[in-house]
Amino acid sequence: MRDFSQDHQWLSINTATLRKQWTLDRIIEECAKRGIRAISPWRDQVAAVGLEQIARQLRGTGIALSGYCRGGFFPAVDAAGRQQALLDNRRAIDEAKTLNAPCLVLVVGALPGALTGKPDYTDISRARTEVRDGIAATLEYARQVNMPLAIEPLHPMQAAERACVNTLEQALDLCDELDPPDVGKDTPSVQGRVCHLGVALDIYHVWWDPKLQQQIARASSNPARNRLLAYHVCDWLTPTRDLLNDRGMMGDGVVELKKIRGWIEQAGYLGFSEVEIFSETNWWLKPGEEVLDTCIARHRSAV
Repeated sequence: MRDFSQDHQWLSINTATLRKQWTLDRIIEECAKRGIRAISPWRDQVAAVGLEQIARQLRGTGIALSGYCRGGFFPAVDAAGRQQALLDNRRAIDEAKTLNAPCLVLVVGALPGALTGKPDYTDISRARTEVRDGIAATLEYARQVNMPLAIEPLHPMQAAERACVNTLEQALDLCDELDPPDVGKDTPSVQGRVCHLGVALDIYHVWWDPKLQQQIARASSNPARNRLLAYHVCDWLTPTRDLLNDRGMMGDGVVELKKIRGWIEQAGYLGFSEVEIFSETNWWLKPGEEVLDTCIARHRSAV
């Protein structure tokens, strides 16, 4: 397992971690000052500053992306809504290409309307079918432009509102169905990977899964088709006061972070550990400089 204790060269910052303190251009500037080599920005943060401006700033600082957030949200009440989702995902892929992202992260969606408290339907099987069909359609364009898609399974507590794919096993089943190993084998690789459909493994959502180690190993069972495209870290607090916006800084909760990183590195993942913390009552209230410096320190000691 890699030794993170002496430097932070494999630290990435998911820019949601600082969305309440700074705009994206400031986040990039502050990361560059600290020698942080990668970020994963969100589309709304990019749009607020300007896609081309952010692309220039990334090139100028030499900061890479560990992913791009986010595509997905495929289910809709009618065909027009589903088509609109596909068009938006195509735009997200184009943005990811402009920023030279290694993958577009997919939060796949669930019961349409549930985020507002008024779901248009309650048939989760239908939502899963629409997710499957939406990923399949989006993958066609992603293959054309060589942009890997990373399905992010979300904790079951978010199955109604944000994602009806809730375990790594579910995500990998979709990968194997829609992107079998012999599809696209002659396509040029992205950062050494030819996989067009993989997973973004977010510790906050999957740490509890009794099949986690087994499914991580499954993700890399075909060396030419390693499905592990992104790795997000934070910690699970006890008690958790808000199921969306009370993530913990690494080392402040109960997740066995080093053990799990050992599993993913054994499975061949040697990319960035991307810190993604939503924290309405703690880290979002602190000065951005303190948050970044703590991320660096905890990446060395806890991840």
